[in-house]
Amino acid sequence: MRRHRPRGLGLGGMKLTTWNVNGLRARLTHVVDFLRDEAPDVLCLQETKVQDELFPREVLEDQGYDVEFFGQKAYNGVAILSRHRLTDVVRGLPDDGPDAERRVLAATTGGLRVVDLYVPNGQEPGTDKYRFKLDWFRRLRAFLDAHYSAAEPIAVVGDFNVTFDDRDVHDPAWWHEKILCSTPERQALRHLLAFGLDDALRRHHAAGGIYTWWHYTAGAAFKDDGLRIDHVLLSPPAARRCKDVVVHKHLRQRPSPSDHVPVTAILDDGGPAG
Repeated sequence: MRRHRPRGLGLGGMKLTTWNVNGLRARLTHVVDFLRDEAPDVLCLQETKVQDELFPREVLEDQGYDVEFFGQKAYNGVAILSRHRLTDVVRGLPDDGPDAERRVLAATTGGLRVVDLYVPNGQEPGTDKYRFKLDWFRRLRAFLDAHYSAAEPIAVVGDFNVTFDDRDVHDPAWWHEKILCSTPERQALRHLLAFGLDDALRRHHAAGGIYTWWHYTAGAAFKDDGLRIDHVLLSPPAARRCKDVVVHKHLRQRPSPSDHVPVTAILDDGGPAG
């Protein structure tokens, strides 16, 4: 099949998008439409919910993308699509056990190291899953410390399942110290940022009221009752190239949408290209 060649920013520039699709096979048409309409240079997906042998690689390659993925049946799963070749691929955290959930995928493309994350939800403060989430953040930071430097161009992106502060919350009083908004979770996210990463959206948009996730009940998306839990975190060499961050909110109104929408960081051509 003849591949569709997407329109990008050109050699050196980059449109880097992160999107929790909440089931890739259920939302495959949405993803293909997004590739054709928005032409991201790199698209990082989370919660693909498909084991590797059933991943729809050819459909995405036919749009002109190199594809790497790391998934499991019915839950979790991450993937990276790039207009340029993906190299030095890493799947999972180094200390993951053989049955670990598939939540981390890293690769280099266009001169940028991309780390795609689907952070555990945590269920509820005080539970075992909550403690697992906080420890997972600790392990992630240790992984970055051991393998990377903030002096390199790095993007850590994905569904972090945490808000930074109350600007990211439609109703801070209701969400106060609940899951996704609790103080220990926010401290864990800040500790990750202290590796030397910058919240790319806040670099350009200081005001609150920008959300990336809305639950499916009670017309939350139409009332804009949302949270910002999908982030693009950039090291200084990458952050200096970031000219804007766009939240594709209109996609939440499509039929059978994901509960998340894509977030795109637009980087200029100030760095190397691959």
